[in-house]
Amino acid sequence: MNTRAHPRGLLAELTAQLGHYIRLMRLDRPIGIWLLLWPTLWGLWISSQGSPDPWVFTVFVLGAVIMRSAGCVINDFADRNLDGKVSRTRERPLAAGTVAPAEAIVLFLALCMIALGLVLTLNRMTQLLAVGAVVLTVVYPFCKRFFTAPQLVLGIAFAWALPMAFAAQTGEIPRLAWLMSLTVVVWALVYDTMYAMADRADDLEAGMRSTAILFGQADVFVISVLQLVMLFALLLVGEVAMLGVWYRLSVLFSALFMLYQFVLIRKRDPQNCFRAFLNNRHIGATIFAGIALSYIFPD
Repeated sequence: MNTRAHPRGLLAELTAQLGHYIRLMRLDRPIGIWLLLWPTLWGLWISSQGSPDPWVFTVFVLGAVIMRSAGCVINDFADRNLDGKVSRTRERPLAAGTVAPAEAIVLFLALCMIALGLVLTLNRMTQLLAVGAVVLTVVYPFCKRFFTAPQLVLGIAFAWALPMAFAAQTGEIPRLAWLMSLTVVVWALVYDTMYAMADRADDLEAGMRSTAILFGQADVFVISVLQLVMLFALLLVGEVAMLGVWYRLSVLFSALFMLYQFVLIRKRDPQNCFRAFLNNRHIGATIFAGIALSYIFPD
C-alpha cells in the first residue's frame, strides 16, 4: 500500500513545487506582463504599419512573458532577506523558504537561455539590443539599495522593448522609436511610483529607496505632472506616426483613466494606490486599441 501511495505523494510534491516556481515568476499575477507587453505591441504595430511579421510578433509576446518572469525571479533573489520584513511580500517563495536561492538562480538562467534562443532567430541589431535588456533586468533589483529613483531604471528596462521591436521589424531604430521609449519611461515612473506609495512605510523601515520616498508629500502632484507629460508625448507619437482619430480617442480615454487614478491616490491610502497601479493595464490596452483601429480604419 505504501508503494502505491509513494508515486502519488511524489507527484503532489512536484506539483506543489511547480506552484512555488509559478509564484516566484509571478505568473499568477500577470500585471507586469501586461505593462511590458502593451508598449511592446505599440512598437510592433507602428513599426510595421499595422501588419507585424507573425514570427516577430510571436517572439516578442513570448519574450515579454519570459523576461518579466526572469525579472521577478532575480528581483526576489535580490530581496530574499528583505521581503520577510514587508507584510505584502513575506509569503513570496524565497522569503518563505519554499524555494532555495540556488533554485532561483537556475530558474533565472533557464529563462534567459529560452529568451536567448528566441532572440537568435531575429536580426543582428535586435540580438545586440537584447544584451542591454538582460543587463537592465539584472541591474534593476539592486538599484533599490543605492539609487533614489529605481523606478527610472525599471522604466528604461520596460521601454527597451520599443527600439527592439523597431529593429526586429524594420532593421533600424528611427527617432519615433526613441520618442515612444521616453513615453514608456514616463509611464513607468507614474505607475511604479503608485506601486511604491503602497509600500512606502515598509520600504522606509527596510531601508529601501523609491520615487514615492523621494517625492514625499509632493508625490501626487509629481505623478499628475508626469501623466500630463505622458499624454502630450502620446499625442506627439500619434502625429509623427500619422495615426488617426481612433488613436486620439484612445488618448482621451487614457486621460480619463488617469483622472480616476488621481482620485484613487489623492489620499495616499495604500490599497487604493495599488488599485491605481493595476488600473494602468487599461491605459496600455486602450492605446493599443487606438493604434490598431487607426490602421484598420484609416482616416
